[in-house]
Amino acid sequence: MTSHRFDDTHELLAIHHDPATDLHALIAIHSTRLGPAIGGTRLKWYPSLDAARHDVLRLSEGMTYKTALAGLSLGGGKAVIPYFSEAEGAEWAIPEIRAARLIAYAQIVDNLRGRFITAEDANITPGDLAIMKRSTMYVAGLPREEHGSGDPAPVTARGVVWAMKAITQDAFGSSSLDGLHVAVQGLGNVGMRLVPTLLAEGASVTAADVRPELAIAANRDFGIATVEPDALFETHCDVFAPCAYGAVLNSTTIPRLRCRAVVGSANNQLDEEAAGELLHARSILYGVDYVANAGGLINVAQELAPDGYDEAAALKKTENIYHTMQRVLTTARDRRISTTMAAQYMAREVLLAPVA
Repeated sequence: MTSHRFDDTHELLAIHHDPATDLHALIAIHSTRLGPAIGGTRLKWYPSLDAARHDVLRLSEGMTYKTALAGLSLGGGKAVIPYFSEAEGAEWAIPEIRAARLIAYAQIVDNLRGRFITAEDANITPGDLAIMKRSTMYVAGLPREEHGSGDPAPVTARGVVWAMKAITQDAFGSSSLDGLHVAVQGLGNVGMRLVPTLLAEGASVTAADVRPELAIAANRDFGIATVEPDALFETHCDVFAPCAYGAVLNSTTIPRLRCRAVVGSANNQLDEEAAGELLHARSILYGVDYVANAGGLINVAQELAPDGYDEAAALKKTENIYHTMQRVLTTARDRRISTTMAAQYMAREVLLAPVA
């Protein structure tokens, strides 16, 4: 069963159920003004179909702004593959079921005829994309052995560091992270790579994750301090780095923060737009998520270049996140607005400009 719905902000919301594999999938295309929509596919538990729908719509809009400010000739989209029970989630660990569902999903992507290009996101790997590639050409982020860009997490982490450098230049008068204290929330694929990168820059790190085994591993491997997840909000630090799922910054958590800046890799860190204004009111500099975490997207998009993937080119473009974040800060200061509003203003300027 497939249903297609439009709303007043998105070009397409497609909701699918494949009875043969019991696959549920939602694909949202926010904008194709700059090019085909690109966005990762997220596999995760949701309490309801409505919750999955809300998430995919917010994520796809963020992707439009991310591609616009990253200077890519691509639009914004996103997909989620929800599961609604622990048993259904466990089925995804069974190779035959996983492969069948990925192929069914790839056929859904293929039916959009290039309007949407997908890549990896939470719980979807480059190996999963290689399976999908059997049924559609509209995937990016393939394994290196298949001439793809591989896991984007290291480049995402590197881009977050460049964003932090721009923010700390503004907040502390130096782009050096040496001697700063960063609280990393979430030790998943990106967070666990961000920690050693920060340590190499001379920063100290306190981290937390809802999965105790990851906190233990980070303490063992990197010698960093770890705290309980809820306690991290009140950890005195220079930078708070959200690197888990979104909507962690809200009217309850923001008053608890003891930091000068927020810069992390998670998507949709604000539970609503007002949260950005609350950070601004507290004089906490917000390194807007879709600017700070664009490195992974830049890395994947390089795979679509005419000559194929070039790691050096991807890393060079990722460095530009520093300058983009600087422009966000300058725009916010000149217009006397929050960085949230400044980034939206800049992205919409790009979207309204004539397309070559």
